[in-house]
Amino acid sequence: MAESSHETPEARLNRLLTADRPALTRLAASYARSPADRDDLLQEIAMALWGALPRFRGECAERTFLFRIAHNRCITHLAKRRPTVSLDDIEFEPEDPCTHSEAQLADEQQRDRLLRGIQQLPLIYREVVVLMLEGMDYGEIADVVGVSATNVGVRLNRAKQQLKQLLEDLP
Repeated sequence: MAESSHETPEARLNRLLTADRPALTRLAASYARSPADRDDLLQEIAMALWGALPRFRGECAERTFLFRIAHNRCITHLAKRRPTVSLDDIEFEPEDPCTHSEAQLADEQQRDRLLRGIQQLPLIYREVVVLMLEGMDYGEIADVVGVSATNVGVRLNRAKQQLKQLLEDLP
């Protein structure tokens, strides 16, 4: 949705964040150690977007712009929080399994397993996988990450190979 001429900066920020909140939450979760870190990272993304919105010139889709800001903030987040995440440090928010059917529980376990696998990928592969899972095409991913669409394809192919191996090794 294009910016309305009557849209306030606050309304524009809220519209963008609301439209992509689930995707941003998943992106942040792929870079964060815990739910608290994820929430902090989401707040950092919102603040960075607020600061960057006045400089948006419409040279790409607003969603691409939003994810470029989010991607940069996630990279900065990782740089501030070295060493890398250990699986032992990951906190999962357990839910009462009695409230879910067996199929729902199996789906949740698969998603958790996939997230753990993605978190183990090297950063250059993790970032393209997460963006692809959010429905972005190669060109949009290339714009967000700052590489060519061909390079995105190469990274996705290598990521899939590594992820397949990681998932075979995960319980």
